[in-house]
Amino acid sequence: MKKIGSVAAAAAVALSMSAQAQAGTLDSVKERGFLQCGVSTGLPGFSTPDDKGNWQGLDVDVCRAVAAAALGDASKVKYIPLNAKERFTALQSGEVDMLSRNTTWTITRDNSLGLNFAGVNYYDGQGFMVSNKLGVSSALELDGATFCIQAGTTTELNLADYFRLNNMTYQPVVFDTSDQTVQGFEAGRCDVLTSDQSQLYALRIKLADPSSASVLPEVISKEPLGPVVRQGDDVWFNLVRWSLFAQINAEEMGLTAANIDEMSNGDDPNVKRFVGKEGDFGTAMGVPADWAYQIVKQVGNYGEMFERNVGTGSPLGIARGLNALWSKGGLQYAPPLR
Repeated sequence: MKKIGSVAAAAAVALSMSAQAQAGTLDSVKERGFLQCGVSTGLPGFSTPDDKGNWQGLDVDVCRAVAAAALGDASKVKYIPLNAKERFTALQSGEVDMLSRNTTWTITRDNSLGLNFAGVNYYDGQGFMVSNKLGVSSALELDGATFCIQAGTTTELNLADYFRLNNMTYQPVVFDTSDQTVQGFEAGRCDVLTSDQSQLYALRIKLADPSSASVLPEVISKEPLGPVVRQGDDVWFNLVRWSLFAQINAEEMGLTAANIDEMSNGDDPNVKRFVGKEGDFGTAMGVPADWAYQIVKQVGNYGEMFERNVGTGSPLGIARGLNALWSKGGLQYAPPLR
């Protein structure tokens, strides 16, 4: 009976995904009048509600950029908080139109779940946060330590690989949410909290005394994080992907929320194409010609989005590093709008 139930559940998800693809996610979003975007349950700098319930963060701004392109209004988003274990099912079933919640792009997720990653909005890697009382300065000193880990993430497998390769042992303490992991760490249930380094910096500021913990220098994995959509709907996939590419291209061209109107009146053909005054790159994606202009005017370019949410001037204080433009030593590179 369990096998029959599992088959039926899988069939139901497949039918739902097929119906979504046939109807067209963009058409559904337009008819509904707002984007349903799956985000984390609360991760400072990436997706978290403020004291008034307004969502903010790097991943939230990715949702806002897609809403600006699809609907002409970055505010037309319903944020649906999802933990790591439920995020993919929510997308597969059509509960959300896209995921934007610090999700790592892997071959399994790309080929076995019926999903597509539309790009990378943050290049990351797994690290370790320890209490300063532990007195360690390297992950190689953690043999026998107890680790707080979030379930349903790549973190668990990476940790097992790293300790096996280095002939060390550890004890896992597994939690459902990132908030629970930091609470467990602060309560002393584990010696170490391991996750993506960006998440460690975000979780550290939730501690009663952030200065009591440090992030070790080792990075043990590649964690390219980015927005995710269902397979089978190329129009929606292209719009989500090019919304991110538009922000990266805008930073490269020096287009910002503050100057895009002024620069639109200049003679640069690249800018004219970008804002929709020359050519028409929106029709094939089902949106107006000024879709990229709306993204930058309402949300900003990639650099603006990065700096206000997680950059050196934010509470997280993260340097651009790998997330700098390719022309400045980083990995952020987007195909041209042409």
